[in-house]
Amino acid sequence: MPVSGRRRVLLGTGALTLVLGALLLSEPAYAAGPTGKDKGADTEQSGGRDTNTVYAAAKIQYSGAVAKNGGVGNVTSSDVSWTPPACWYAPYLGAKDFKKKMSAQIESAKNTPGMGGTAGTAIGEMQRHYEDDYGWTDTPGYKDYNVDKDGEGMFWAAVENPDEPDILKRSSCTELPFWVENGDTPPARYKEAVTPQILAALAYQRMELPDTKVTLAPETTTKVNLPTWAWLDKAVFDEVQATAALNVPGFNIRATTTAKPVSLKLEPGTADAQTFPASGECAINADGSIGKPYAKGDAGRTPPCGIRYLRSSGDSVFKLRATITWQISWAGTGGAGGNLPNGTFGTTQDITVQEIQAVNR
Repeated sequence: MPVSGRRRVLLGTGALTLVLGALLLSEPAYAAGPTGKDKGADTEQSGGRDTNTVYAAAKIQYSGAVAKNGGVGNVTSSDVSWTPPACWYAPYLGAKDFKKKMSAQIESAKNTPGMGGTAGTAIGEMQRHYEDDYGWTDTPGYKDYNVDKDGEGMFWAAVENPDEPDILKRSSCTELPFWVENGDTPPARYKEAVTPQILAALAYQRMELPDTKVTLAPETTTKVNLPTWAWLDKAVFDEVQATAALNVPGFNIRATTTAKPVSLKLEPGTADAQTFPASGECAINADGSIGKPYAKGDAGRTPPCGIRYLRSSGDSVFKLRATITWQISWAGTGGAGGNLPNGTFGTTQDITVQEIQAVNR
């Protein structure tokens, strides 16, 4: 039964932290360490850790163009303010398993020296929350851990993104584990509950884009003031996809993130150069290629995509950087979908620029 907001505040501040800190679940459900696979193959990754609080180490499967071992890929968001989620809530345990796990940990915490006073009160309130229907206005309690509904839903708990460097952000999902019926979506107040869009963002974070080595003519050595043609063939330059899926009983959520190349940017590696077009941004052609291959007879023409170096590289080389902008979208369970920020990935090539030698007679 609901209780006053004042009691909710008690659990929502320091006392809640002490209680959760006392509950160390050593063998979370659906936990699985990363399995090493070759590039582009399936990978599995546990989404959370299991110390200091109650974490659901929900297993997310990645497939398609993903980095090895489910690690961070090479795509960089063009929106510097956008980042993948730092934490989320995911299915954890069924009612009977959750009761067995949680009740044992609560009893252990109650018998831990020093767990008196405020901490002891909070532990008691947590026990009543799951056993005696003790809840709050926006957080209903449970009767005997919902064991009469076992198989009809699951308790959800927090997951940390292991690739989030800010530990405060990573551990900001501090809500108590909550019940969700099979096929239902979590209550709106749990904004970080896992959704297809969250999975799409995680697939984006782990997407592995192909190297951007453009074809050049001349290939690696050019001459001062000689136009260097640059292009990418559609045959070796196409869209890529990465999928993230969370499959547990009653909750099958997935999303596929698709990256489609839209432009190429050339950075000559020196200010003493001219790019074609002047912006250095070469748009994608109707057939999916970029630029135009050099052909015999093009020597006196201006390339649609390319560079003219205005001075020699001497005994060194210029570092030509070619960066692809990728338009990224996603589609997920239930027809959900949309756009994510454009991504970029670039590679560097060494270019030798020589002076044109003339012979005077």
